[in-house]
Amino acid sequence: MKYLLVSLLALILFACGQTAEFIDLFDGSSLTGWHMDVPAMDAAPDTTKPFLVRDGKLVSLGNPQGHLITDASYENYRLEVRYRFAGEPGNCGVLVHASTPRSLYEMFPKSLEVQMMHQNAGDFWCIVEDIKVPKMEERRGPKAEWGIVEGKKRRILNLTDDSEKPLGEWNDIIVECLEDKIKVWVNGDLVNEGYDCTTSRGQIAVQAEGSEVEFEKIVLTPITALTEDH
Repeated sequence: MKYLLVSLLALILFACGQTAEFIDLFDGSSLTGWHMDVPAMDAAPDTTKPFLVRDGKLVSLGNPQGHLITDASYENYRLEVRYRFAGEPGNCGVLVHASTPRSLYEMFPKSLEVQMMHQNAGDFWCIVEDIKVPKMEERRGPKAEWGIVEGKKRRILNLTDDSEKPLGEWNDIIVECLEDKIKVWVNGDLVNEGYDCTTSRGQIAVQAEGSEVEFEKIVLTPITALTEDH
């Protein structure tokens, strides 16, 4: 019976375009496999680090602002992130396909951001990379103002208004990246879907962007197809 269940699970994963292998990017006890890029620490290296592990959770204190970035680069994967705002709601995000550090405002690495800001989870922010979505002008603004650098319209609105859970509860964001496509779910709702992304591989990063955020899980699973529905 046990072998039958294992075989059934393998068939389900294969049908979903996933392998059974996964990577815990956060091991629950350390920041092994990650490095920080915090511009304020260049001149003041003894400044309190904005990322730490507390009670088995990865914590972004919010300040000083910067990024916690994986040492390794990845492509064609499903990323599962469980997070919550520990106190006052605010801003944060998870970056995919990150590469050149400090490419925007001398802070943000070249990447595609999946927004986690309270009441805006699932927005795309283009950070010296770009992506297309359906109804671009409705969701990004006038085409003449689009861009991927400072002063341009880099935000692409998500598709829902009520997918986040009440403050203090855990939210689950799933990001699937396959070739030049990206799909995002928040608590089971499909909130964004893009194509023709200008990059398909890179590091993964989480932000310190002014508000304390706790991460309970950051898990990556290789995929060979995007999930059709959730």
